Amino acid sequence: MREVTSFAHAVTEDEHVWVTLSDGTRLGGRIWRPVSSDDEPVPAVLEFIPYRKRDFTAPRDSIHHTYFAGHGYAGVRVDLRGTGESEGVLTDEYLPQELDDAEDVLDWLAQQPWCDGNIGIMGISWGGFNGLQVAARRPKGLAAIVTVASTDDRYADDVHYMGGCLLSDNLSWASTMFAYNACPPDPAIVGERWRDMWLNRIENSGLWLEEWLRHQRRDDYWRHGSVCEDFAAVDCPVLAVSGWADGYSNSVFRLMADLDVPRKGLIGPWSHKYPHLGEPGPAIGFLQELVRWWDKWLKGEDNDVMDDPMLRVWMQDSVPPSTAYEERPGRWVGEPSWPSPHVRPTRHPLAHNRILQEHSDPGAAPDSGNVAEVGERAPDELRVASPLSVGQYAGKWCSYNAPPDLPYDQREEDGGSLVFDSEPLPETCEIVGSPVVELDIAANRPVAMVAARLSDVAPDGRATRVTYGLLNLTHRDGHAEPRALEPGRRYRVRVALNGVAQSFPPDHRIRLALSTSYWPLAWPPPEPVELSVFATTSTLVLPIRPVTEADEVSPRPFDEPEGAEPLPTTKLREGEQRWQVCRDLIGYTSELRVVKDSGTTHYDDIDLDVSSRAEETYSWVADDFTSARGEVVWSIRFGRGDWQAETVTRTILSCTPTEFVVHAQLDAYEGDERMSALNWQTALPRDCV
Repeated sequence: MREVTSFAHAVTEDEHVWVTLSDGTRLGGRIWRPVSSDDEPVPAVLEFIPYRKRDFTAPRDSIHHTYFAGHGYAGVRVDLRGTGESEGVLTDEYLPQELDDAEDVLDWLAQQPWCDGNIGIMGISWGGFNGLQVAARRPKGLAAIVTVASTDDRYADDVHYMGGCLLSDNLSWASTMFAYNACPPDPAIVGERWRDMWLNRIENSGLWLEEWLRHQRRDDYWRHGSVCEDFAAVDCPVLAVSGWADGYSNSVFRLMADLDVPRKGLIGPWSHKYPHLGEPGPAIGFLQELVRWWDKWLKGEDNDVMDDPMLRVWMQDSVPPSTAYEERPGRWVGEPSWPSPHVRPTRHPLAHNRILQEHSDPGAAPDSGNVAEVGERAPDELRVASPLSVGQYAGKWCSYNAPPDLPYDQREEDGGSLVFDSEPLPETCEIVGSPVVELDIAANRPVAMVAARLSDVAPDGRATRVTYGLLNLTHRDGHAEPRALEPGRRYRVRVALNGVAQSFPPDHRIRLALSTSYWPLAWPPPEPVELSVFATTSTLVLPIRPVTEADEVSPRPFDEPEGAEPLPTTKLREGEQRWQVCRDLIGYTSELRVVKDSGTTHYDDIDLDVSSRAEETYSWVADDFTSARGEVVWSIRFGRGDWQAETVTRTILSCTPTEFVVHAQLDAYEGDERMSALNWQTALPRDCV
């Protein structure tokens, strides 16, 4: 990223301001704005997240909010209540209180003498979520939003559940917030009351994992904040952005299809990062794009931002499998609308371990009431019962840090799966959108799942996962009212895979792999399952984008990435990233160990040292599905001179055939003295999961 040090507008920074809400609670904010705004008010761009403006996100914030200020905007970064130095306690994601607070912040901004009343909201992940959710409330003064790596559907397409399957990232993310919520405010801002504020957070934030496990189906808890419940509620322009290595690419397609406002979509090769910092590359000049967007909707400039294609995506070229990439080769393609007139769904019937050529007749649907006799086997029936080891090379549901959390060579995964291969491709085949697998199936247990993976298989046999999808088969008719399977009964189900743009070169094969578990990416069923797939009445639907039309809508090229000079920091201790698969062939125990250590960073401007380390362990024994266990340990330490504060959290999720069992611990230290020690132990019924 090119660092810009000189702007058209001289910039002033308010390192800390108090934003007083309607109930008297004060939130901590940080503001960058043009010096000239004292006399000539400017529009404001708000980022409203819980990740500590004074340290955790401070370098990133300084890159883009200073940049906005240099281009004639007030960049405003506010911590949610109960985070950073903000007063109160944060007790869950996206509560009505949070959205009320956001509207109060918008009102506060509109009243500032340096703000002209035109306000946008931007954010990645949490800030992308609440930007959409606030937009659906239509607050006065909100002129446009930018939502990056977010979702419109909190149940079906978020970190908690996928296709009705419980994601291990539900544990990982709950554990992250468990640790973050226990972090203290900075005494340099709040003074002597820092300790009381800290203990209040520790004792009252709650155990979010327990709450999320109480809602294993799509109910009102998840409908709240899911703008897909009423797309028409959003009435301001929306720029929606994500990356193929991120967990949130699907929402961009839906927002383009279902919103009825000025909108643009952008999906690159990136993990869970802003595109100007994008990994894998190429990163782009995203901040230049945002300035154009804000110029149009906050300043009313008659620029050409809406002349771009509605949707721009990075068409990924074929690459060998790897857990990390510096760059993903490919090219930008544009679509004038979504669904696109250039994308044609093509139906490929399945056969015995084969994907056939496109066929106009998908085959007759089976009689859903047909129950096979015990031992009876149809001529086209293929059976699979996957070992628990299938999924150990799946990577993360969402690539948060890029390396090394991407899926590895799928051949070992395919060994425990039911595999269907195409013939070697005679020419390049490109897809854009969500592949779909329509399966005629039967299971021998009442609770079962299917994981479907689409891979690019090179002539030498290496298999790179392109996309995948999960379906809890008890959710076959919807996520609100799951229904147990009748063992032996044939059902027709639809498994939607994550949207993607991928180019398959000549002589490569397209592979569909089906498995009955995908641990530890998703929690396995209560007991091993054998799944029967009736191939001749099953189909793979691919969203084909003919190569001849690839340049019909040629997108404007992006500028090179640039941003303001980041806040100065000094690395006192280097961190580490580790991803290890461990197998014991005597006791048949297996573990996936993940270490995310950020080291120790000194924030030069406030003389603060911050250390953080997370260790995740996902384990199992042989094919004992009740042995699945996840454990996450976090430690976060803050220090300045004699002031030292540390929190250590530990979260364990295990199971029986009928329950999920949660055990959590939190210890907080001031110097060497333990200030708080809390324990949680609870069991929650499994609800068709």
